[in-house]
Amino acid sequence: MIHSVYSNKDVFLRELVSNASDALDKLRLAALRDDTLDADVSDPHIEIEIDAESRTLTVRDNGIGMSYDEVGRLIGTIANSGTAKFAQELREAQEEAGAEGLIGQFGVGFYSGFMVADEMTLLTRRAGESQGTRWSSRGEGTYTLARVDDAPQGTSVTLHLKPADADDQLHDYTADWTIKQIVKRYSDFITWPIRLVPQAARGGATDTTDTSDTSDATSDSAESAEAAPEPETLNSMKALWARSRDEVSDDEYHELYKHISHDWREPLETVRLQAEGTFEYQALLFLPSHAPHDLYNQNYQRGVQLYVKRVFIMDDCEALLPPYLRFVKGVVDAADLSLNVSREILQQDRHIRMMQRRLTKKVVSTVKDMMTAAPDRYATFWREFGAVLKEGLVTDSDNRDTLLAVSSFATTRGEDEPTTLKAYLERMKDGQDAVYYLTGESRQSIENSPHMEAFRAKGIEVLLLTDPVDEVWVDAVGEFEGKPLRSVAKGEVDLGAEDDEKADGEREKQSEEYAGLLGWMKERLGEEVKEVRLSSRLTVSPACIVSDANDLTPALENMYRAMGQEVPRALRILELNPDHQLVKGLNQAYNERADRAGLAETAELLHGLAVLAEGGRPKEPGRFVKLVADHLERAL
Repeated sequence: MIHSVYSNKDVFLRELVSNASDALDKLRLAALRDDTLDADVSDPHIEIEIDAESRTLTVRDNGIGMSYDEVGRLIGTIANSGTAKFAQELREAQEEAGAEGLIGQFGVGFYSGFMVADEMTLLTRRAGESQGTRWSSRGEGTYTLARVDDAPQGTSVTLHLKPADADDQLHDYTADWTIKQIVKRYSDFITWPIRLVPQAARGGATDTTDTSDTSDATSDSAESAEAAPEPETLNSMKALWARSRDEVSDDEYHELYKHISHDWREPLETVRLQAEGTFEYQALLFLPSHAPHDLYNQNYQRGVQLYVKRVFIMDDCEALLPPYLRFVKGVVDAADLSLNVSREILQQDRHIRMMQRRLTKKVVSTVKDMMTAAPDRYATFWREFGAVLKEGLVTDSDNRDTLLAVSSFATTRGEDEPTTLKAYLERMKDGQDAVYYLTGESRQSIENSPHMEAFRAKGIEVLLLTDPVDEVWVDAVGEFEGKPLRSVAKGEVDLGAEDDEKADGEREKQSEEYAGLLGWMKERLGEEVKEVRLSSRLTVSPACIVSDANDLTPALENMYRAMGQEVPRALRILELNPDHQLVKGLNQAYNERADRAGLAETAELLHGLAVLAEGGRPKEPGRFVKLVADHLERAL
């Protein structure tokens, strides 16, 4: 039954140390409430003692202890009910949350020792009582219980260890380094000192066969006692998240961050949170100063550790923060969760969901505060993690407005000054009804795109979006403060009237003049284009390719296909610049020539150039290159 609950045998020590810590906590409270309690509270601690020769490991505390009746009721529960009955009730639990309750009810934590031991012995005496209790069992459904007169205050649990077995992941728990490693990993921040009794002080046998000189033997014994090394404290006991801010230095916070993240650099920002009320927890989180190299890997290990009452539960608790905050490192310590929690249970636990909402809001609000109070640190944060944070614009609708407020974007206004959407709105030209943007692989490729020509000519600011996630979030968000987000490469563009704008009559005249060419090119290009039309966004280039207002961009299509989702190929629109000499010449040749076979190649070249200009590739690159070479040859 124990093996079905735990997958890692090392946690037996975590469970026993946690029980000991609880006993010390209870003694402290009992002594505060009852000043007549006859109990020793001078040096509360947890002690671990190993006897390699007899292969035993003992975990003892001088905490509250248990009475004879409490041992029978609390420790003997599983033995009384039988493991078969326990397993049956566990199976009958309809939900994992119910199974979790059963685990806590039957005290499985104590019984985890049977993963590594053939026999367990418990010796305990409740504080304030004179008589102790001994409990022992081989984990086979029965136990012995007896009263003893010479038990010290507190509880000691002795495990008679099984032989080490690497194949069964059963480590040698008589090795000091193994114990130190487990305590450091799972119990480093336990409030009370966890001491490892050194080898020389572990009750080594004294040779008493020669009693000819009793005084010398007594003297040697005293000298040996004086020379015995002190127990080594294994845990730091520095639960920094449980201490007030003015009690902890920045250096201590930074050391904890480095311990958790294995990063040699200091964090960019420290985030503290303490929740009180019906569900209490404390959090100490860190925003790193640089992005790890594997941040975008599927198997990236998140950095938030979950503790319950300062007992380590798991390293990368994915349920505590959403994926777009996966770079956050730190510790969350809950007061009311069970130690026996799985990742599946955490995903369903309402307390965990409540913590995730609160922690997410706290991290995002910290970024917002940093944006105004420490713009240099914010600039570093956004450079390193902005692309990840923007994933939340797609997945986290509850915090979308706040995330938009802390997001900044490159813009045509200046290379070194990213802008917020709010600042963009404040600079919008009179009559401008949308926030314009263009996506692409790099700033340079976007700035050189023919789609930008009319916007550059009219001085209209455009957001330059170069992260892959930008293709997705702009569609998910749709608008900002009532202004739609509009791609300069989609749909038709109307930039408003200016003094030099052609009269409506002249535009209509151009439409009539080019109607024949546009229809013929649509027919010649066939299934390559949805439509051929005149452009109002071009001032220099002869042609460009645009998407229809509601169609997916090619980059987004490719992204979905890379994720295994089949999406239909959207036909693009070819726009021609009626003021460009190449287009004028093509239209004139179309109207004057009866044989338009040669013009078909020019139309194909014009389409291919437009595709290349936006970073795409012609459908048949080899044919396109041959057409270019042939036309160049004829031009010489």
